[in-house]
Amino acid sequence: MTLSSDELRRYSRHLVLPQVGTEGQERLKAASVLVVGLGGLGSPAALYLAAAGVGRLGLVDFDRVDESNLQRQVLHGTSSIGISKTESARARLHDLNPHVELRVHDGPLTTANALALVGAYDVVVDGTDQFATRYLVNDACVIARRPNIYGSVYRFEGQLSVFAVQGGPCYRCLFPTPPAAGTVPSCAEGGVLGVLPGIVGSLQAAEAIKLIAGIGTPLVGRLMYFDALTMRMREMSFDRDAACPMCGEGAVPRLLDDYDSFCGTSPGNTNQVMTDDTLEMTASELKASLAAGDEIWLLDVREGWEYSTSRLDGATLIPLGDLAS
Repeated sequence: MTLSSDELRRYSRHLVLPQVGTEGQERLKAASVLVVGLGGLGSPAALYLAAAGVGRLGLVDFDRVDESNLQRQVLHGTSSIGISKTESARARLHDLNPHVELRVHDGPLTTANALALVGAYDVVVDGTDQFATRYLVNDACVIARRPNIYGSVYRFEGQLSVFAVQGGPCYRCLFPTPPAAGTVPSCAEGGVLGVLPGIVGSLQAAEAIKLIAGIGTPLVGRLMYFDALTMRMREMSFDRDAACPMCGEGAVPRLLDDYDSFCGTSPGNTNQVMTDDTLEMTASELKASLAAGDEIWLLDVREGWEYSTSRLDGATLIPLGDLAS
């Protein structure tokens, strides 16, 4: 796939790199990457993949842009608040590089669509923050034989690896089972340094570009840890698990019927413990109950700064970190 004169000018800094050159840039133009999740990790990954000239980008997300996203999700802006992340991303990426074909998949990645979506692209970048979706992405990549560029962030720490490359390990080799539900806080609960997903997502883009161009040494069989507080990186090596149910010897890989049950979560809530005696009340139900004069004691477990932004009259504030005592 030859480069136009406009593309030759746009990618000139790539073309002068001996490791990339015209051949490598043409490989990028001929390639396709599926970015699953357009949040903190997917934002920088999608931006740099589009800027690099990847020919076709698939954009998967089901969420809408919220003001609280903008501290780290640099793909979106204030004018995008309230619109779908896929549409926000499409507008920004087209403006960044109109030579890239953008395909929007507005909705969640599910067991029903994962194999078709993953199989339609050369490389997958996993920018999700839910364990159920991470296992689904991994399994679909193993079955479809597509590299899975994995990244995750928590507070000041990030992780990065490349899974499902032929002969290499998959996500299940390193994490055979998900953590117990409720043991790993979400970004909303635990917080995240805004620049951290920018660093990790950019590294995901770098790994994808290397795989497509056939250069360098990818993070296959290696897990990279990054600590932004100490500015240190360390690396752990691991092998493919011969007993892995997805990529091990004699394995018959298939998608699970229900990844939320596998991870002990409900759809859209990765931290909720699924037990028979779990009781829930929606906001609408609470409003109706209060209006009816029901005797209810409200406990607000948010942090003080959250409580100051909005609150329900009569609620008692005890931040979650202080609740045990």
